[in-house]
Amino acid sequence: MQEPVDPPSAAHGPDPAAVPTDADGTQNGESREIDRLRREVRDLRGKLRAHPLISHAQGLLQERYRLPDAEAAFELMKRCSQQHNLKLRNLASAVVSVPRPDDERGLWFPGRSGRTPPPLKFLPGHRPDKVNRSTVLKQVLHQALAFTEAPMGDLQTMEPAVGLQMEHHRGLSEEFLDFFAVVEEGTSCSLAARRRVRVVSDVATDPAVSEPAREMILAVGSRTTHSVPMLSPAGRAVGVFSLHLPQPRRDLTRVQATAMDGMAAQAGRWLEWHQQTILLNALEDLHRRGRDLRSGPGRRHKE
Repeated sequence: MQEPVDPPSAAHGPDPAAVPTDADGTQNGESREIDRLRREVRDLRGKLRAHPLISHAQGLLQERYRLPDAEAAFELMKRCSQQHNLKLRNLASAVVSVPRPDDERGLWFPGRSGRTPPPLKFLPGHRPDKVNRSTVLKQVLHQALAFTEAPMGDLQTMEPAVGLQMEHHRGLSEEFLDFFAVVEEGTSCSLAARRRVRVVSDVATDPAVSEPAREMILAVGSRTTHSVPMLSPAGRAVGVFSLHLPQPRRDLTRVQATAMDGMAAQAGRWLEWHQQTILLNALEDLHRRGRDLRSGPGRRHKE
């Protein structure tokens, strides 16, 4: 962010008519500043929503490893989330939802063997065992929008302690993102996750869409939604991405629908692998560090 400067005097300042403007007439600099402030507000709201979950996880870890305070538990989670390239709320959700270790002196997940990551054909040039989770999710949404020429879309993942939670989006209003930060019943994406099939919804008339959700979706100009579930090999919904189209009752072509289902299947298998490998690795590391802290500084493993 640039350092603030005093505005130029009218005599020496630029001609307002010569300053590039957006389509609505707002000057570009002002528009960028508004966008930045909106992102900050959205980030703050996200932190507020995650706070109860993280606090719950802090309490569990503080009790389990006899940590001196909640701050020590937070630092433990923060360090492990950074080490394993995970979002803090994802790690906290796992701490809360995964059964505690049977033997707190040993491994949290004994007998676990390495698993080969499934291929990601829509991400050529990326090793599936090295690529970042956020990169995979962003590319799913990006390629889905590009291939279907949809102007708007969003992607949610299934968090055990939360439900469907917004991860990535494009072309949607701040009000929309705030309303659907956590997706509940009464939407095509929740229906797709429950039925585990692609769901097409005529937003204005679909009886499965709740009235508050319908009003919010119509307000952003979406008339047809295509919600595609990402499924694990066992058929469990691990996420959903939705395409928002401005035309009523707009169908995808057969080629587009086949491509969306195929990409969703690849992403679903990979997300399941990530949960069962990378996330469990992080929990195991957290458990080791927590045991070391409980044992005292003289018995901690060297890193």
